[in-house]
Amino acid sequence: MSPNATHPSPARGTRLAHIGLAVADLEAILPFYRDVLGMPELPLDDADGARIVGLAAGEPLVELLEAESPESPIARFVARRGPGIHHVCFAVDDLDDTLDRCREAGIRLIDETPRLGAEGKRIAFLHPSSTAGVLVELTEH
Repeated sequence: MSPNATHPSPARGTRLAHIGLAVADLEAILPFYRDVLGMPELPLDDADGARIVGLAAGEPLVELLEAESPESPIARFVARRGPGIHHVCFAVDDLDDTLDRCREAGIRLIDETPRLGAEGKRIAFLHPSSTAGVLVELTEH
């Protein structure tokens, strides 16, 4: 193989990618994570009707999610449950294969096909009714 040939990335296995925290007021809580806990802020694109700030927590991120409109999923979550953990995201080696395994296992999918998420990565959500009450997001490494 030539030295310029590309090699497929080795499998890394499933790992924690980020935890999404729904917040009522991003500017009010951001100083706690950034300044008090010393978590470096990372630029992320807004998505799904939410303003998103990423914070480095080792390799995984903490994403602070603030609703951009009262109709957004984050606004509905905060209205029903208050601020708190919204979802847990796991990075997988092959998103399509993992979704197929979820279907075979009877896991209810919110996203039948992957879509682009905040970091420009392919993502899909699993319904909390199939995952012990936890909204699970899957993404590729």
